This record gives sequence, structure tokens and C-alpha cells, in this order.
Amino acid sequence: MTGKTTTSKNTFEYAVLRVVPRVERGESLNAGVLVYCRQRDYLGSRVHLDADRLRALDPTADPAAITAALQVAADVCAAAPVSGAAGREALGSRFRWLTAPRSTVVQPGPVHTGLTADPDAEADRLLRLLVLPVAD
Repeated sequence: MTGKTTTSKNTFEYAVLRVVPRVERGESLNAGVLVYCRQRDYLGSRVHLDADRLRALDPTADPAAITAALQVAADVCAAAPVSGAAGREALGSRFRWLTAPRSTVVQPGPVHTGLTADPDAEADRLLRLLVLPVAD
């Protein structure tokens, strides 16, 4: 025995939440991630709206309204009481609902898969990698 402990990894799915302030232009910025892991009974999200980047795409965009829309996705993931009927669905159904294509200001990107031993930590990692500004 080597003394190492092995942690089993499970398949997870994730999607990036994109903000498209002017749908007709198609320009977007990443503002959140959704992570679903069936084996770990996990559905989580992380959101972060960079208001300066938003203003660069559309000076007339309403950061408060967009933040509220992003919070709806977080509420559905957490099954918050304000999430309504969607928050009462099974985790997989909630993830599929959140990742269904839509042409609104907050849009899900394509669903990707990976392996993880800790889906909550994976959500943090994906937020840093795909959403937060790149550190100098």
C-alpha cells in the first residue's frame, strides 16, 4: 500500500451563462456557470456580472436587471422558495430547463461534460476559468 487515498470521480455537466445585452448584435460576455452531477446529487451555480465589460458592449444595459436574471438561475439551482415550480423539479430537470436554448439577455451556452471528485469545487474552478477577469 502506498498510503495514497483515491477519490472517485464522477461525470458532471456544465454550461456557461452568457449575457447578450443586445440580442440583435450577438455579442456576449460570460457571467455564470451551471454545474450538474447526477451521481453526487448536485446542482449548483456561480454568477458574476462584470459591469464594466457589460457597459463596453452596451452602455444602455441595466446591470441590476441582468443581475436579477442571473440570480433567478442561482435560485432555481438552490431550489430557493422564490424559484417557483422550476425549483421543485428534480435536479436533472432543473439543469435541462436552465440550459434550454432561449433568446433572452441571459442565455445558456452549450452543455459540456467532465469528471470531478467535488462538483462544488468544480463550480468555483469553472467560474475562475470561464467568467472572472483574467488576472495579470
